[in-house]
Parts: sequence; structure tokens; C-alpha cells
Amino acid sequence: MRINDAFFELPTPCYIVDEERLIKNLEILDAVQRRTGCHILLAQKAFSMFSLYPLIGKYLSGTTASGLFEARLGYEKMGKENHVFSTAYLENEFDQMVSLCDHIIFNSFNQWAKYKDQALAAGRSCGMRINPECSTQEHAIYDPCAPGSRMGVTLNQFKPELLEGLEGLHFHTLCEQNADALEETIMAVEDQFGCYLYQMKWLNFGGGHHITRKDYDVEKLIACIKYIQDKYKVKVYLEPGEAVALDSGFLVSTVLDIVDNGIQNAILDASAACHMPDVLEMPYRPEIIGAGLAGEKPFTYRLGGATCLAGDIMGDYSFDRQLEIGDRLVFCDMAIYTMVKNNTFNGMNLPSIAIFTEAKNIRMVKQFGYEDFKNRLS
Repeated sequence: MRINDAFFELPTPCYIVDEERLIKNLEILDAVQRRTGCHILLAQKAFSMFSLYPLIGKYLSGTTASGLFEARLGYEKMGKENHVFSTAYLENEFDQMVSLCDHIIFNSFNQWAKYKDQALAAGRSCGMRINPECSTQEHAIYDPCAPGSRMGVTLNQFKPELLEGLEGLHFHTLCEQNADALEETIMAVEDQFGCYLYQMKWLNFGGGHHITRKDYDVEKLIACIKYIQDKYKVKVYLEPGEAVALDSGFLVSTVLDIVDNGIQNAILDASAACHMPDVLEMPYRPEIIGAGLAGEKPFTYRLGGATCLAGDIMGDYSFDRQLEIGDRLVFCDMAIYTMVKNNTFNGMNLPSIAIFTEAKNIRMVKQFGYEDFKNRLS
């Protein structure tokens, strides 16, 4: 069976992850680890399909979390290095956080002062997130270095006198970017915080590195890692999310109806608002297998979900033939920031989750229903 054939055997809507594509990404990331000695972690905020954690754990060094539930998931389902960063920790959760995570990163010296003794008494390696105020991207919603950002300690708020007990620094400034943006960021980090790196055991480069993208400059990334490790004698961590599952997932949907209200609208059982919310938040236009831009092919349609939200629109796409009710459309790159962000607005069901295995079989992982919708409410 080919992956294209598998699309017609699935219930819809359905996410399906191609195991072979995922492994290719993991092999690229593992090669960076082996060539540099750095440790690469799965950022669960982008991809938390834990049925694949045993596979991912064969290649990566562990997981990183943004809060207690992700930390617990990484601990239980991968069981390797387990890092966490949160803009602010909750008092009633911190005992659990300390029991689950070996590396704990703080967002401010206030948080460090509050939880320092507890974390160090448990033998945890602690770090501080820094903000080099170096914006290299245009996505304001994903720019931690935007003016006034709450993410990380800027140089004018940095407190060298409070560094005792901290073993690492962490920065995260990138979003879907190449190694040139990392290189620029490292220059800013060195300029502002370089003198403190000599006191550290590790430096975390954060996420946003599109390492598995075809045009990514892996050699420049390796050079950046080696430069920092050689100069400051620190261990380097990276925590990509998208790069782990980039281009390995699909969302299969069915055309439910076609409505002509001045333009041709195809209504799908998949929803931008519910099943791929980054389409509206970023925003961006996902690729569809066999489709082109509006007007590029003979028949153009506006694709939308079956919710009551007027703006539940994926975009305008063209096709070689007229769409018919019952046709299947396959959205690409749907493993990342989909399952982790989807919702049941309007009572929409969540897409099923499946794996196209390396052995060319479909393994249905999970299907959802009314109880999943109801149990999110009260």
C-alpha cells in the first residue's frame, strides 16, 4: 500500500502520520547530535503524539515541556531527559514538576528566588531564560523578542549577583527559521550575556529551528553548536518541535457540500478553526495534494469547515476537475500544531489519529466521539 492509497481507507476527518517520513526527520536530527555531541529534545508543544514517543526516543535525547501536563507526558511516555520552561510556575504544581523534570528553566529572577531552594534540594539542574532582544522574524504572535515581550530576562533586568545555583541559560527567539537567524541570535547573546556563559554548564538554543526542511543549512547549525561548545565549554541543547514531524503528517477530509453564493464554496468535515487553528492564527495556507492556487487550475473553490464561524476558511484552491460531494481532500504538513491545538468548538468531533507504518500498513491509534466533547465541559 502507498500513503496515497491509505487516504481512501480512513474515516474522516483523520490525521495520519507517515512513520517513514518521521524517521527521515529523526535521522537528520540524530546526525546533528552525533556530529556535535549536543542534545536535541522534542518540544511537545508542537507535537505530542505519544504513541510515537518510543520511536522518537530511539533518536532524540528526551523531551521538553511548557507545563505540568506536558512534563508528565514526557516522563511517562519517553522517560529520557525531561526539561521544562514556564513563564510562571504554579505553587500547587511545583512539587510534581520537581519530581518529573531533571532540568527546570525559569523566566525571571523572581521565580528563581521563589523556587530555588526547592529545585536545588531535589538535585535539579536549573537555568534562566534570557531575551537578547534580537528579532529575526515577522510573525509577531511567535516573536519572543518583540518589544515588551514577557519571555525571558533582558540585559537591563539581568541580575548577575543572583546567578549562584544556576547551571544554564536558555534562549528561544526563532520560528520556522534557518541557521542564519540562529547565527545572528548567537552574536546578540554573546554580546549581551557572553561573559556569564563561562560560569554555565549548558546553553539551550530553544526551538524554531527548521532543521529538517530541504533548504536548511545543517552545516551552519553544526558550526554554531561547535563554536559555542568549544569557546564556553558548555553542553548545547536544542528543542525543535516542528522539525521533528515536519512534512510527516496529513489531514484527510471529505467534501460534504458545494454552495455557490457568488463563488464556489466547498464545505468540508475538517475545520480550520477546530482542526488546524494555526491556519487562522499565523495565518498561512496549507498545501493540498493535487490542488493549486486560485485560478491556477480550471476549477477554483473556497474551502471551509462545517462550523457556524464565518471565517472558518482554509483558503481558495483550484483543481483539475470540478469537486463533487464525497471527494477526499488531503492537507499536508498536518502533524505539527494541529493535534496539540485542536478543539471541539460547535461540538465538532476531533479527527481520528492514525499512523502509516514503515511496513506500509495503517494503524488506527485513536478515534473520538461525544464523550470526548462532553468531558471537556461540566
